[in-house]
Amino acid sequence: MQEFNDFLVNIDSYIGSSAWFVYLLLGVGLFFTIYLGFPQLRYMRYALKIVMGKFDREGDKGDTSHFQALTTALSGTVGTGNIAGVAYAVYLGGPAALFWMLVTAFIGMTTKFVEVTLSHKYRETAEDGSISGGPMYFMKKRLDIKMPSGKVVKTGKLMAIIFAVATVLSSFGTGSLPQINSISNSINSTFGVPHMITGIVLAVLLAIIIIGGIKRIAQVTSKLVPTMAVIYFLGAIAVILYNYDNVIPSIVSVFADVFTGSAATGGFLGATIAFAFNRGVNRGLFSNEAGQGSAPIAHSAARAHEPVSEGLVALLEPFIDTIVICSITGLTLLASGVWSEKFQNTFQRSDMQIVNGIYDDTNDKDRLTLGNHINDVSSIALFSGQLNIEEGEIKSDISILHSRSLAENIKVYSGKELFTGNLSVKDGVVENNKKISFQGKSLVHSAPLTTIAFTKSWFGDFGKYIVSVGLLLFAFSTAISWSYYGSRAIIFLFGVKGVKYYRIVYVLGFFLASFTDTTIIWTLSGITIALMTIPNLIGIFALHGEMKSEVGKFWKEYAKRFPKEKLPLFHKDK
Repeated sequence: MQEFNDFLVNIDSYIGSSAWFVYLLLGVGLFFTIYLGFPQLRYMRYALKIVMGKFDREGDKGDTSHFQALTTALSGTVGTGNIAGVAYAVYLGGPAALFWMLVTAFIGMTTKFVEVTLSHKYRETAEDGSISGGPMYFMKKRLDIKMPSGKVVKTGKLMAIIFAVATVLSSFGTGSLPQINSISNSINSTFGVPHMITGIVLAVLLAIIIIGGIKRIAQVTSKLVPTMAVIYFLGAIAVILYNYDNVIPSIVSVFADVFTGSAATGGFLGATIAFAFNRGVNRGLFSNEAGQGSAPIAHSAARAHEPVSEGLVALLEPFIDTIVICSITGLTLLASGVWSEKFQNTFQRSDMQIVNGIYDDTNDKDRLTLGNHINDVSSIALFSGQLNIEEGEIKSDISILHSRSLAENIKVYSGKELFTGNLSVKDGVVENNKKISFQGKSLVHSAPLTTIAFTKSWFGDFGKYIVSVGLLLFAFSTAISWSYYGSRAIIFLFGVKGVKYYRIVYVLGFFLASFTDTTIIWTLSGITIALMTIPNLIGIFALHGEMKSEVGKFWKEYAKRFPKEKLPLFHKDK
């Protein structure tokens, strides 16, 4: 597993975790923000009116209402990214990472507006009569290149196929695998339910829902999204109010280290500005999916005669998902202080590294050395050889890093018994020995960290049930929506006949991921997200002129239908 994770990390380092990917994502969003005159600010109130049906016209073509399309797309974005993803970003990059998540969301509001508008314009009717849309359709129809000789090169079709294949892969890497993984981990730590039992029950329920297609999915998500938002919001506010004296310092910490990186504190060994920036943007994308091209697939099914109106509805998603919900999660983590505290846990091998020498993170010099090591500024020699252990106590002169922190109070077990003997270690990694487990105190991340934060209020231990229920609803609704995204991509690639086989594999993968290593799931997710995002961003940028033209047409029609209503500030057609 460690070798496989290292392989995935190496791949991800060239795409999703690389600097150029972050600049591409933010660059395209920033370009459209300026090019279209900050639509996320000027068009917000109109978006709210449209989602309530103001611009509807009798006979509009589609399978869902504006509100159902919004909740379906939100159910695809409001998931583990809001509970586990925020905690993972703060764990990696400190408070500064939260700032970059918010910046990504603000810019992402425009990106989502653009990608949904273009996708809705070029949607098609599938063989079974349902609406099928997404970036692959505008790519196929609009991105061919005409050579000077007059010959047309089918680049659009090639990009569409790449995107559709990436969507199928991402339906597992984003929608199926990490969602059930976070659910089963949370349910296990809260209620003690075995991971496999959780996987079986929810896999069966998932199968029942997705067989009904988009109409049943929309019915389910339109009820789940408001319910889960209220439950989660109440629990988070309780933590924030309980720790009210830490709220202002927490908010300050988000902005204080933006251009310097997050400083070391408690068990947190610090993060460089590059690390905080990259992880904040990356997790921000995982949370709201702006630029990834997934939400346009759900919005393409909405009943609307004009594509920009649905694009305006989509503009609300990053605001709700990241600026509101992720900010609340981030504030609970910071105000409660749990993000920098060490907690007793069983170490995941893929998060563990054994280094030569004994270090003390209360010593300034050692803390700096350890911080530079985990942030790839400089390296500590990794331990190789025989690890001597007596009655669970490590006797060799080594230190163990787990979850980017120096582990303490370590005990080694063979099954449920304390281990005595030698363990072979190569380059800081314990060689194959599945029965051996390491337990001790270290930082924790993802859903378990948010779960701990929710216990730091008047609710006490009851708070962890709020996270478990919230995570269950958030993540399960995400898995539902992503099954639809993947099925639309399958229809594009193979036709309607391929959908039933896809659904079988999707449900099976959902079950298997309930007991698979968390770190590998997150790494895989980063890769599949990048494989969708890159062709989508290239596509929408290529059609920037067409997008501006569509916006102009929309406001002309809006002015005719509502002549007494003011158009957006500074609109040229006013």
